[in-house]
Amino acid sequence: MSQPAKRKRKLRTFSAFGDVRRMPSEYEIVTHAQNWNTRTGKTSVFEQNPSSAGNLWFLTYREHSPLRADGWEGFRDPDKIAYRSYVNHQATAQTKLDGVLEMYADADAGLPQAQVELLGSAFTPSRYLAHGFQQAEAYVGYIAPSSYITSAAGYANADFLRRVTVIAYRTRALQIAHPESGIGENERRIWEQHESWQPAREAIERALIAYDWGEAFTSLNLVLGPTLDDVLIRQFGQASRANGDEQSWLLSGLLNEDGQRRNRWSAALGRYALEQRAANEKPLRKWIDRWAVLADDAAEALAPLLGLPSAEVVAGARAAREELHAGIFAATAAAS
Repeated sequence: MSQPAKRKRKLRTFSAFGDVRRMPSEYEIVTHAQNWNTRTGKTSVFEQNPSSAGNLWFLTYREHSPLRADGWEGFRDPDKIAYRSYVNHQATAQTKLDGVLEMYADADAGLPQAQVELLGSAFTPSRYLAHGFQQAEAYVGYIAPSSYITSAAGYANADFLRRVTVIAYRTRALQIAHPESGIGENERRIWEQHESWQPAREAIERALIAYDWGEAFTSLNLVLGPTLDDVLIRQFGQASRANGDEQSWLLSGLLNEDGQRRNRWSAALGRYALEQRAANEKPLRKWIDRWAVLADDAAEALAPLLGLPSAEVVAGARAAREELHAGIFAATAAAS
């Protein structure tokens, strides 16, 4: 007696996840498989001649990257940030930041000269570096091999834009309070010519031409970002507080939350890459070692602007970076 044909299960709205019983989260539903240039069954990234410039670019710098996995769609942002949650979170964060700006609206005029000089040399010119970070993060998101990575990089990109906006707002407020300081007028010259900024400028300009997606991600998210955030946010905030500038210290703490969120998903992506393919450790360590030299040089050069010993600044920044790396390579270190 023949068995009746097994009834095919009705497709659900989340069938793109495969034959799963669990209802995907909102984060997964709005993020999964959203990169059209990573669709399955494609003969080339773009629907044009496979040898066109665009297709060859992605073939060279993404498909043939030393950083590979059988499937990048398994990566998840530990914070599960989607558009709605990002907007709600940052609306709350911006309310706190605006509250600080309002609370200290009249405080800039009473800042000591040493702090005005610190702000004009280390803080207000940093918008150029933050904008470079924003451009590099946008490239990571654009060329990423999974929509989960693109999504995380996109929100990190928005965080950098937020930082640029905050710096610009503070620059104008300081210019009004201290019109003789040169703040609001000298930032480009300082960025392009001041010796303390040149290693950082070289580092971000080199990162902007790190075209391989794995190296682009490593250079910014695993090396330059955590290193220079420690110098220009954490250590700058502490130096400002020592100079009596509570406003800059509080703002630095609030902006640091964006960097910590970026660090969490970047570390998670690094761990995922190692779980997917043990051979990924070699290119990751190679890129980290290469970019760490530039990052440490930048931190050392910026130290005099903070009025702190170079060795102290570099050690603090390096420790922040290496703490991030320890969370990535912990499993491989334990196995060896």
